[in-house]
Amino acid sequence: MKRILLIIVALAAWQHWDRLEPMLLGKPQQVAGQGEVILYATSWCGYCAQTREFLGERGIAYTEMDIEKSPEARRAYDALGGRGVPVLKVNGTVIHGYNPQGILAAY
Repeated sequence: MKRILLIIVALAAWQHWDRLEPMLLGKPQQVAGQGEVILYATSWCGYCAQTREFLGERGIAYTEMDIEKSPEARRAYDALGGRGVPVLKVNGTVIHGYNPQGILAAY
């Protein structure tokens, strides 16, 4: 039973390492970069919500475009090859899906 519990805790820690690392290792949460970040998302998407939370926790300013409410946002999303949400454009780099490491690398 203890092994199973230990495995579950280890998997949960691995899955949420991007949130745990700053607390455990004392790394700063803020990102000292600058640039344009555009989030193409929908209101109901869980990964979009995680992306919003990730950007907010790190103080990364972004512009959100709802692809269901704005025809302009939908055209831009389609032009980026969007097939799912979220899609981010970070300093010219297109990131498909929730990808914290990719966002930080492009920022």
